[in-house]
Amino acid sequence: MTPRTQALIALLLVLGSGAALAGITAQEAARLGEDLTPLGGEKAGNAAGTIPAWDGGLSSPAKAGFPNFKLGSRQGDPFPGDKPLYRVDASNMGQYAEHLTEGQKAMLKQYSTSWYMNVYTTRRTAAVPQRIYDATKQVATTAHLAEGGNGVLGAAIGIPFPIPKQGVEAYWNHILRYRADADARDIGQAAVETGGGYEMVKFHDEFLFQYALPGMTEQALDNVILYFMQEVVGPARLAGEILLVHETLDQAKETRRAWIYNPGQRRVRRAPNVAFDNPGTAADGLRTSDQFDMYNGSPERYDWKLVGKREILVPYNNYRLHKAKTRASDVIRPLHMNQEQTRYELHRVWVVDSTLKPGQRHIYKRRTLYFDEDSWQILEIDCYDTRDQLWRVQEGYGIQYYDVPSLWTTMEATYDLQARRYLAFGFEDDPNRSYDFTIKRTVADYQPGALRSLGTR
Repeated sequence: MTPRTQALIALLLVLGSGAALAGITAQEAARLGEDLTPLGGEKAGNAAGTIPAWDGGLSSPAKAGFPNFKLGSRQGDPFPGDKPLYRVDASNMGQYAEHLTEGQKAMLKQYSTSWYMNVYTTRRTAAVPQRIYDATKQVATTAHLAEGGNGVLGAAIGIPFPIPKQGVEAYWNHILRYRADADARDIGQAAVETGGGYEMVKFHDEFLFQYALPGMTEQALDNVILYFMQEVVGPARLAGEILLVHETLDQAKETRRAWIYNPGQRRVRRAPNVAFDNPGTAADGLRTSDQFDMYNGSPERYDWKLVGKREILVPYNNYRLHKAKTRASDVIRPLHMNQEQTRYELHRVWVVDSTLKPGQRHIYKRRTLYFDEDSWQILEIDCYDTRDQLWRVQEGYGIQYYDVPSLWTTMEATYDLQARRYLAFGFEDDPNRSYDFTIKRTVADYQPGALRSLGTR
C-alpha cells in the first residue's frame, strides 16, 4: 500500500466518523485582529456609514466613562445623551423591511398600536478579555466538530469557529462564548397574562464557566464546559427546588448531566428531561428548556444552515432597561414589554436556520437565529410550529458588562403570538447591585452531594 493510499484511507475514516476537519487555515486565522475583529466580526463599518468600525469596544469601566465603578454595582449607561434616530412601527415598517426579522415584522403587525422599535446610534461596545482573543486565534486552527456536529473537539477558552463555514459552528460559538469566569445572580421571571397580570417567580442562579477559566485545557475540562445551579426562592409554594446541570462539550460522547433537589421529598434525583422541548422551569409553558439563555443544549435534533450575514435591527446596549428592570411595573405591560425601555441598533448578524431532522421530535419545527458578529450572543430567534407558522419570537436585550468585560443579556423575552402572552426573564430587586461576577467557586461546589446539603440548610 502506497503512502498516498494510506493517507486517502485515513481521510475517509475521519470523514466517515462524522467529524469535521479543523475549522480554518492558518492564513484565515491570521485575519483575526487585522481586517476581522479578534472574534471574527468584520472590523470595518458598513458602506452606508450606519454601522461604525469596531474600535475595541468597552473593555473597562474607564472606557465606559465610569473610572470609579465598584465591582458588583449596577452598570451605568455609557450613552445617557443618546436619543432615538427614528422609530419603526406598523405604519412605516415597509421602509425598514430589509433590516427586520420575520419575528419583528409579526410583532409590528399583531400589536400595531403599541409595539414599536426605537432605533439608536449603533455602538459596537462588545469586548472580552485579551486572553480570550489570544485563545481564539490559537484554537481557530485546531477546533473541529465532534461526530454529527454534536460537540467540539480541539478547543478550550476561545471561540472555536470565528470564521464559521457551517450553521452548527455558529451555534457552538454561542454556547462557548465568554460571559464571565463565574457569576451569581438573583433574578425574577414573569409569565404575563394577556391582560397584564403575572406572578413573579424568583431564582438564585450560579454559573461556573469552566471552559473559559484561565489556564484551562481540553484535557482538564473532562468534557464539562459549565456548571449551573438554579434555586427557586419564591413564591413560597415553589421555593426550595434546586436544579444542577453539568453541560458537556462533546455531547456525542456524553449528554448533559442534570439533577433536581425536591424539597418535598428531600432527595436528589437525576433529571434527564431538562433538555430540548421539555417545559422551562416555572415558565407556565411559555418556553422550553432549550430556550434558556436564548438557546442551549445539544444541536443533534436539527439540521443547521448558515444563511449568511445581514444588517438587522437588534436589541443592543439596553442600559435603560437594565436600570428599569429593578421595578417590574416599569417594564411589564399587557401583550409585550414596555418598548420605551428598550433600545435597538443596526448591527451585522450571522443568520442561521435550524430545521428539525426527519424522525426527530420537538415542538419547534424550525428556528431562525440571529448571532451578533462581535460577541456571538444570539439576540433574536424566530420559532415556527409544526405547521410552519411563526409561533414564538425571542429577544435578548444585550448590554456590555464592561467590568468583566463581556456582552450578555440583561433580560430575555419570549413572545407567544398565538396565545398573546409572553415570558420576561431577568428582573432584579436591588437598584444598586447587578450580577456578581466576583464569586469564587470550585467544581466541588457543583456536585450532587453539595446540592443535597444546600437543600437541607
